[in-house]
Amino acid sequence: MVQTMRRISFDQLEQLHSVQATRALERAATAQLPAHALMARAGQAIAQLSQALAPHARRIWVACGPGNNGGDGLVAATLLYKHARQHGLQTQICITFAGDPNALPADASHALREALTCGLQPSDDPPTNFDFAIDALLGIGTAREPEGTIAKHLELLRNALAPVLSVDVPSALLPDTGVLLGPLPGTTPNVRHTLSLLTLKPGLFTAQGRDAAGDIWFDGLGVNHQPAAQPSGDLLSAFGIETITTDRPHASHKGSHGEVLVMGGQGMKDSGSGMVGAAALAARAALRTGAGRVYLSLIGAPSSPTDFDPGQPELMFRSVNAACQGDLLERSVVVCGCGGGESIVLQLPSILSRARTLVLDADALNAIAADTQLQSLLTQRQTRAWTTIITPHPLEAARLLGTTTTQVMQDRLAAGTQLSERFGAICVLKGSGTVITAPGQPRYINGSGNGALATAGTGDVLAGMLGAALALASPCKLPLITTAQTVFHHGWLADQWVRQRGAQPLTADLLTR
Repeated sequence: MVQTMRRISFDQLEQLHSVQATRALERAATAQLPAHALMARAGQAIAQLSQALAPHARRIWVACGPGNNGGDGLVAATLLYKHARQHGLQTQICITFAGDPNALPADASHALREALTCGLQPSDDPPTNFDFAIDALLGIGTAREPEGTIAKHLELLRNALAPVLSVDVPSALLPDTGVLLGPLPGTTPNVRHTLSLLTLKPGLFTAQGRDAAGDIWFDGLGVNHQPAAQPSGDLLSAFGIETITTDRPHASHKGSHGEVLVMGGQGMKDSGSGMVGAAALAARAALRTGAGRVYLSLIGAPSSPTDFDPGQPELMFRSVNAACQGDLLERSVVVCGCGGGESIVLQLPSILSRARTLVLDADALNAIAADTQLQSLLTQRQTRAWTTIITPHPLEAARLLGTTTTQVMQDRLAAGTQLSERFGAICVLKGSGTVITAPGQPRYINGSGNGALATAGTGDVLAGMLGAALALASPCKLPLITTAQTVFHHGWLADQWVRQRGAQPLTADLLTR
């Protein structure tokens, strides 16, 4: 068998498979291979990666659970034990087994017998200290909060100072959604790795998955994916970033690169607050990422007259009335809702009815969530074959769906899909592992970005970048692909910031400079 292990580096598209699809693939592979062969391959992969990650470990704790994930760990422990003895190493392999030996699946039962035969003796208690751990407690079979011994062992693993390698997924991470069950991880940072076997699971890349999984590795175990194992989404990575940064033709002019109209940025005299900066950030981002002309229209009565941005003097200001006259709404990509407050409600009927390409963010989404007539206008856009992108964060998504943020976060892929289908729009559900969906189209989870984006205004920057990308896109290019590439580009800029400046704080306006 050719070894297929590799580290996921987000430099190419990866197929992601649900538990159901993974189980189907596992059953097909098991039927074609000799008895116990698939688990043997998994255990070998775990042992090899453990040796690569911790070649000098002197005490390795292998925490095994009551299913096949535990069986994978038992095979790995046996191989590590034999390797240490054959090479005269002082490495101790300490196994804990949380389960009933008489109730194990056939493959795991065989693995336990092999471990006992070679001289390993499972213990009820973890070692008092260890310098590497293998988490083989639960795998993709997690369905409820861990209890008893498994919960105790899991708490130790999540608070371990030593590096931890999780088998398939971190135990108690729901593989389809990225929801993390059980005791909360401690604040002590440690090195985490996950070796996903047979398929990559969506939950590793969204919600709490990225933090729980750490560095993600993959081994397909030499199994060809069957047609029946349909992917549940694609992991978006660096494909197409070159098309965003391509040099412009020498004979081009500003009119060759599209127009963006940003409408938002409320500054109300009687509100005691203003959101002019949100619209300015979106407009600046649109200009800096390639739009030929960018117009900025501030909705609401400004607290002080604004017709010039000293930080970006190229921006062209238009009053709301001027923006709505003529054909500017029709010919431009309109970015609406970065600020605007309640005043935006008055403008949305015209915007929804006239803008052929539209990015809706923040206050626009909140207004639509509260108004069934606006919702109807939004859904009608699909019948005209117009392009609409909505960019909610989880709370805005919850308002649009009439649910709670907690329910949205329970299944981000499902929430994004529901929003797309309900409103006939491309949905960019922001957060860790941003989800990009469109009606009847492949679903994406963005692989770029980091915690540096957790600062005010970065969502406004994304909206402006989307406006520019749509203005620049070729007519034959699918808007979903343009959207997915732009979301990746947005996160990639934050990744570059961290690589170049480390822990130096990132503010939104610096993202596109």
